[in-house]
Amino acid sequence: MTRNLGPNQFVVYENTISGTDKVSKEALFELVDQESNTRLLGISAGVLIYNLGENFYDREKTSTSLQENRSELESLNSALDTLGESPKLEKKIYKLSTKIQSLEKKLEYGNGLMRTGNPLVILDSTLTQKTVNNMKGYLVNHGFFEGDVQYQVQTKKKKAFVDFQIEENSLYVLDSVYTRTDNPAIIQLLNSSQNRSLIQAGQPYNQDLIIEERTRIEDLLKNNGFYMFSKSYINYFAYQDTSAKTIKLEQVIQKPTFAERHQVYTLDSILFRINPPSEEFADRQIQEKFREIDFSFYRDRYSAKVLASRILLQKGSPYSRTKAIETQRLLSNLDLFRFVNITFDTLGTSLTAKIFTQPNQKYQLTNQLGVTVTEQLPGPFFSTALRNRNFFRAGEILEFNFRAGLEGVASATGQGVYQSNEVNTSVSVIFPRFLIPFAPRSLQKYGRFNPNSRVQFGFNHTNRPEYTRNAITGLLSYSWATRSNKQVFTINAADLNYIRTPKIQDEFVGILSDLQAQGNNLIWSFLPSFISSISGQTIINFNKYGDFNSRKASLLRVFGESGGTTLNFFNVRNNNEEGIEYANFQWLKGQIDFRRYYPVNQKQTFAYRLNFGVAQPYGVSAGILPYEKYFFAGGGTSIRAWQARRLGPGSYNPGRLPNEEYRFTTEQPAEMILESMLEYRRNLIGYFDLALFIDVGNSWMIGNDPSRPGSDFRFNRFYKELAVGSGIGLRMDFDFLVIRLDLATKAIDPANPEGERWVLDNISFRSPFGVKGQTVFNFGIGYPF
Repeated sequence: MTRNLGPNQFVVYENTISGTDKVSKEALFELVDQESNTRLLGISAGVLIYNLGENFYDREKTSTSLQENRSELESLNSALDTLGESPKLEKKIYKLSTKIQSLEKKLEYGNGLMRTGNPLVILDSTLTQKTVNNMKGYLVNHGFFEGDVQYQVQTKKKKAFVDFQIEENSLYVLDSVYTRTDNPAIIQLLNSSQNRSLIQAGQPYNQDLIIEERTRIEDLLKNNGFYMFSKSYINYFAYQDTSAKTIKLEQVIQKPTFAERHQVYTLDSILFRINPPSEEFADRQIQEKFREIDFSFYRDRYSAKVLASRILLQKGSPYSRTKAIETQRLLSNLDLFRFVNITFDTLGTSLTAKIFTQPNQKYQLTNQLGVTVTEQLPGPFFSTALRNRNFFRAGEILEFNFRAGLEGVASATGQGVYQSNEVNTSVSVIFPRFLIPFAPRSLQKYGRFNPNSRVQFGFNHTNRPEYTRNAITGLLSYSWATRSNKQVFTINAADLNYIRTPKIQDEFVGILSDLQAQGNNLIWSFLPSFISSISGQTIINFNKYGDFNSRKASLLRVFGESGGTTLNFFNVRNNNEEGIEYANFQWLKGQIDFRRYYPVNQKQTFAYRLNFGVAQPYGVSAGILPYEKYFFAGGGTSIRAWQARRLGPGSYNPGRLPNEEYRFTTEQPAEMILESMLEYRRNLIGYFDLALFIDVGNSWMIGNDPSRPGSDFRFNRFYKELAVGSGIGLRMDFDFLVIRLDLATKAIDPANPEGERWVLDNISFRSPFGVKGQTVFNFGIGYPF
């Protein structure tokens, strides 16, 4: 890596920072201008890739090609000006422009390999001094006015070790904060929000907080009518007391240049206009007035009531920037318009709000034709989706989905691969309001929460060698969000499924019976059944909306479900009718899923997830849950050292085969799950990221299951039954797509007897994959959490 360096050149091998006590060392590291190349086992793969690409890169040739293409583009543009419209010429110009952009990128950053890798970082004293100046500025901005930064470079075998030495000295604190303005309305607003101020007497001086306070004051005033106000009118003056090590901060609100003082602006009128797609329809306008809003619709009549429920601006009220932004967001969420623009015209201190939109395409058709591969046998599929906007002329959206596919599947009752076909179709209507009977005012009352109601009906047909299965589904759901957009609610008021299996092989029934004897109740999924449930969930995003500089991110999902609720109103029992047994289910289910992401710096992130869930059958279901309502542990998004849905429950051991330690051949449903995942993520080079992870968890049955001894949950031993897996992952993050490869190995296996559950030592360099079944490879799209 250093063999081609000149006599006075050194590679930046390591940067260190010493002398910090109160200052954030992480923040100082982000100011280092020359970061050392990322290395793994002493080797920088990024440099190797960059050098490989450099061998195939000809900068002069790229520059010549760029000039030639630019000249050709000028000639084509001149020809287009002469000829006028020419689709063929315009297409050629577009392709040439795209090629020029690619060449410009190649000339600046190198070829694809060079952009994926990283050039060798060679010590530059100018950039080192720039880092020192940046660190000094950081100290001053954070109250260390007397701080200093020096650096020392040690070299060894063409490697440079740079140490930045920080001298913090005294930290200055705010003695007082005083606001100076001759506008009593502004003083009153600032005093009323003093408890929300980000700068308070007694806290350390921090220029970052002062910048945030300027933004807070701007938002405060703009949301209370001061339309023309901006943070450029706010200045700060700091008076330093070197003996007391304090700062007196003066906050000055300057006068505007266009008036004696800042004025409150009031909405005088609100205009809403749906522009036609062309001037051809300019005369097809429909005028309507509702809630003091003047509507002008193009051709198709829209619902003024629905649109008005999304407009938070009110005639006669002071201007509010937040309400204007929220109005734009709520109207955009209707998915009826290509764009939503809001402008304001001023006359004195009066405002005219003008909302301009243009209709989105009424019909949207999406077709997809592809091939799926199962058991190495390709099978074609076709899907189509039709979207009809403003279906009933009140903002409704009609969706129709259809999918048909042929797949090659392995028969469960014998050898060989057979053809399986599946057809799915559904139709749904999304209403931009709550469907609440006898509540005419609910539209205006709840419009600001972006309410939606979905009514959906569907049919699914599956035809396999072993069975034919049909399902009719129905759904009525409501969703809405809080005004801060941090919390989203969904309630499935009615989720109905009617399932019948008109054809099933006796041999397959025997296999299902054997599985039932092993604690797997998949057989109930093939009985004629009516499954109904009421469920609700909320997703809470703890991040500040629009705060892209936040270092932390966290998400909480809370879910609850009551299944078979409608059966409580009838005297229903599992029964036999004409020799056919019908399955009815009743259950309660709850789940809490918490995720948190903590970036250490721009390249490193820690992430963890906690997931807990419980499902309990009751009533007529005779202790049985619908199969899809069980919890399953193991797999690419769970405990990754176990195959998907094969971990647990509890300490249950499904048995062993000769010369094998692990035998997890069947899915293991459970009524409780507890799992936690911790990941360290680091960018390696370009699109490639490294992940190190530890997964802990298991699943259990609530009550005793004689067919699976050790599967029941017990407080005195559940912690001994937590499975532990660890591993390493490689991710390719292309922004629009993340490809994930994880290699995980078992560390603690609860299926083994106590005292024999530590199995990580089964791995050796001679047998890196350990005993068969101990190491699992996972491929996935997207992050595991």
